Amino acid sequence: MLDANLTQQLKTYLVNIKQPIELVASLGDDAKSGELERLLNDIAALSDDISVVRKDDARKPSFMIRRAGTDIGVRFAGLPMGHEFTSLVLALLQVGGHPSRAAQELIDQVKDLDGDFAFETYFSLSCANCPDVVQALNLMAVLNPRIKHVAIDGALFQDEVERRKVMAVPTVFLNGEPFGQGRMELEQIVARLDTGAEARAADKIKTKDAFDVLVIGGGPAGAAAAIYAARKGIRTGIAAERFGGQVLDTMAIENFISVPHTEGPKLAAHLEQHVKEYDVDVMNLQRAEKLIPARQEGGLHEVRLANGASLKARTLILSTGARWRQMGVPGEEQYRNKGVAYCPHCDGPLYKGKRVAVIGGGNSGVEAAIDLAGIVAHVTLIEYDSDLRADAVLQRKLATLPNVKVITSALTTEVQGDGEKVIGLVYKDRNHGTSHEVPLEGIFVQIGLVPNTEWLKDAVALSPRGEIEIDARGETSQRGIFAAGDATTVPYKQIVIAMGAGSTAALSAFDYLIRLPAEERIEAAA
Repeated sequence: MLDANLTQQLKTYLVNIKQPIELVASLGDDAKSGELERLLNDIAALSDDISVVRKDDARKPSFMIRRAGTDIGVRFAGLPMGHEFTSLVLALLQVGGHPSRAAQELIDQVKDLDGDFAFETYFSLSCANCPDVVQALNLMAVLNPRIKHVAIDGALFQDEVERRKVMAVPTVFLNGEPFGQGRMELEQIVARLDTGAEARAADKIKTKDAFDVLVIGGGPAGAAAAIYAARKGIRTGIAAERFGGQVLDTMAIENFISVPHTEGPKLAAHLEQHVKEYDVDVMNLQRAEKLIPARQEGGLHEVRLANGASLKARTLILSTGARWRQMGVPGEEQYRNKGVAYCPHCDGPLYKGKRVAVIGGGNSGVEAAIDLAGIVAHVTLIEYDSDLRADAVLQRKLATLPNVKVITSALTTEVQGDGEKVIGLVYKDRNHGTSHEVPLEGIFVQIGLVPNTEWLKDAVALSPRGEIEIDARGETSQRGIFAAGDATTVPYKQIVIAMGAGSTAALSAFDYLIRLPAEERIEAAA
């Protein structure tokens, strides 16, 4: 089951097991159960501290990783390979007593949670966001005996997915009720369970002194800005709603110069690790709501956060990135994650054998259609313009797929549903003005990005598209406030360009600070 490379890697990791563990298998007569049995036996053969036992569970195939002689453990329903292989390795180590790298304050917070929490997470093996959720909940189950977690491969348990109306991954249930969908980090999950966490975080932020440079946003631009600022030896902070930003939702990255191939979550983890190597005050899970520029040159800018706290700084770098653009048609919001999806890599396996549509004929739309065509029964690609806008190589590949239909000069006007899930869409033929219905079960929206700048209205100049207007130095319409990345008027939205822009903004902020008259520096710091 494990190839030679994975076997060697796993054997190296398993020497860190400190307490014996059992792989408690629940197997049927199907092929997947056979694969799981071979996988568990392969793992057990690599360590004297691991054994395999049999015990039936309602879900087959599944297995529990249990610390011998205790109830401490986590369960996987399915084979945690693909993106979830890392989750499997971490679960083996943590159940086996190897300590987590999570902050001690957060570990203590998990241990102190009061209540009985039974979590179930539905994932797909191609989902790049799912491992973070699975790994966070697994760790919580290891740390707190009143927390239980089972991670379920949605593609393998289709009947269960249909019954519970799971149409997006990751989807998490708590004590049988819906808890959340989409990427969630350990801090976010704990904050939802610990009702006093937000207030404590706000109180902590209120005690912070003003920063020389405060970066808002933790994507590639924000991370680069924080590193370049910190290297200048000035007081630097970074506040991010979600460290990593849009990169976390990116599956394959093949145009990051000097790195032939990587994946978004891996790059985001490296960005955060790099930032933390410097003296940067990292404030994650903090959403900015209002910017109040300084009243005078060299004064303090103020950023008000959603939790009621405020941060002040002599210079700001705005790098809030962008989010998926929505169609803005009736039914879209109602059926979001109920058939309307935005990540074909994550949610595609849930639509195996079904009919779906892809909205958008650019590179992302055509790539989505190509990927989905190998999973679903049929793909209808709908493009507003008269021709597809994707690269020629992608269009040629698309044309070879027998289960894809392309409709151009079409405007999607409505998402249809039955109250619980999507059942179709309506589009208008832009050439003839006629409306047409397309029966289907899923809609993947791939029509570009919207800058996260609504909170900046009236604070800095924005373009008609809502982008922050900047000059060649990254400076905005307000002195001492800079911006970088996808939220700005930079013409090309690329990771490598965002990193360069973040670096430029940080160097410009430092140049601005050192050129302030001495008396203004003193007043600002007071």
